[in-house]
Amino acid sequence: MQIDFIVCPSSISQADTDEKIGEFWDTHDFTDFDDPNAPDIKFEISCAVPIEVELFAALEKQARKRGVRVETLVNLWLQQKLNEQMEKSAT
Repeated sequence: MQIDFIVCPSSISQADTDEKIGEFWDTHDFTDFDDPNAPDIKFEISCAVPIEVELFAALEKQARKRGVRVETLVNLWLQQKLNEQMEKSAT
């Protein structure tokens, strides 16, 4: 079985191979193509924290009751707990 790949040109260089893209950037600078009026790209960083299955099930139930996603509820509760701890340590 043969798998054919569709080669799409690079968006800026219009090159269709890695070698041609490298040659293009050897003679060009990114700032030549930078648009200062373009909006900044925002990244969201997330992380995974393993939790017990039963605890997750309870979180899902509470989130459904409140009409929010589990992630929203966890973030809210963690922020509340951190605020409490910070207040305690400040006194």
